[in-house]
Amino acid sequence: MNALARPLPRSAGPEEVLVIGAGIGGLMTALALSGTGRRIRLLERDPPPPAEDPDAVFEGWRRPGCTQMRQSHAFLARLRTIIRGRHPALLEEMRAAGVREITLEAMLTPYQRPRYRPRPEDEELTILTSRRTSLELLIRRYVERLPDATIESGVRVERLVAAMAPDGIVDVAGVEAGGRHWFADVVVDASGRRGTFLAQLEAIGARIPDESEPAGILYFTRHYRLRPGQVEPSRHDHPPGTGDLGYLKFGVFPGDNGCFSITLAVPEIEAELRRAVLDPDVFQAITQRLPGLKPWTDPDRAEPRGKVQGMGDLAGHWRDLLPGGRPVARGYFPLGDAVVRTNPLYGRGCSFAAVAAEALRWALDSSTDPMARQLAYHRRLRAELRPYFDDMRAQDRVAIKRARAALIPGHRPRWRARLLRSFFDDGVRIALRKDVDLLRQAMRGFHMLEDPRAWLKRPGNLARVLWHWALGPRRNRAHYPPEPGPPRDALLAAIGVDGMAAVRRAAVLEPA
Repeated sequence: MNALARPLPRSAGPEEVLVIGAGIGGLMTALALSGTGRRIRLLERDPPPPAEDPDAVFEGWRRPGCTQMRQSHAFLARLRTIIRGRHPALLEEMRAAGVREITLEAMLTPYQRPRYRPRPEDEELTILTSRRTSLELLIRRYVERLPDATIESGVRVERLVAAMAPDGIVDVAGVEAGGRHWFADVVVDASGRRGTFLAQLEAIGARIPDESEPAGILYFTRHYRLRPGQVEPSRHDHPPGTGDLGYLKFGVFPGDNGCFSITLAVPEIEAELRRAVLDPDVFQAITQRLPGLKPWTDPDRAEPRGKVQGMGDLAGHWRDLLPGGRPVARGYFPLGDAVVRTNPLYGRGCSFAAVAAEALRWALDSSTDPMARQLAYHRRLRAELRPYFDDMRAQDRVAIKRARAALIPGHRPRWRARLLRSFFDDGVRIALRKDVDLLRQAMRGFHMLEDPRAWLKRPGNLARVLWHWALGPRRNRAHYPPEPGPPRDALLAAIGVDGMAAVRRAAVLEPA
């Protein structure tokens, strides 16, 4: 590892920030730090966008460093709130370019719509939807115009310029790329899930605990475009475009400029279904057997664009750079997938990066002392993001157990598991489909505007959920969503997949 070639602490003059990566995490860092009197330089390994037209960028932008580039994306309200607060002009440019905004009102059930009374805070629950390539193009072009930010493309960062200090903490002074040293007062690691820089710190001697656990699921996405003269199916006249069949989750993601994508999520244990769904004809056949997707992928309404894109090797990671309350490095701040990530089911990755960028700004502004900055940043990261990591990990564990147990003939969950499932399926779910105010509060947690569990911990809210649960399925019959699709055996038989192979595999695993 390179020894430090520049003294610490920082140099005189404007503070220099070096960002590894110009994806969403790097760009949000530039947005957060712009206007603070610092100079920000982003080093990006991949080439720049090949064009200005979103369609040409979608077709032609090659981003080996961002394997999820053409997966479905919806950008949570927390991300939109940050952009609106810091750079409202960027939000206006997004709207003008076709980026969609979906409000709370659009998410209401038929029962809730006539009972809905808008509140000012509902505007905070608006999400952004577009192709990932379009959103990244727009943010990048905006950042390129900032007077204090520069993007250098085609620069592959190979190593950190770092060394172990006498106090046992690694000092980071810059990076090495293409045989050149780039020095900075602050190094931000936005290199993503494939970054190697934490491993480099460990090679120097840093101890970085990593809580890691598989998500137990894989994602398969295909993009579509509406045919000329066609419009999207009405959200109110068709079954929901999202659903969970146990052996298969699915969702529609409206995009920009007449585009949308469909994602099918398959448990790891369903190996035969996972292989089959990569076939575009099988993918299309599945969508046509799910009532919520059928009107979207009707060949008369929309045409597919490109192949089915798979995304696997998914695991939750929480990397602790403050073990025992002591920083492992100075001058180095990882954010986004480089330090924490979860199952992308709820689309929190981009918002995680944006929240971390805001935490970085706060930490840098709060002190000039390198140790104090590390403490402030990582404590803020834990306070802001840890609740969502824990929540998603708990959901992943339950989903993995259910997927396995569903393949065991005659399996009957224990009474506690049945009770909990009834509470959420017949209590929480029904309450959120009936009570607008409960939905409003739950969405604040979903969109990272408050702790995801806060709404249900409030005594009054829990009492309302229990009341809806006590009414029972018969009296709540009208409030259940329609069946999202056929049973597993029927769907697999229709697409020619051997459903017994996964059953045999599950028989050797411990059921839930």
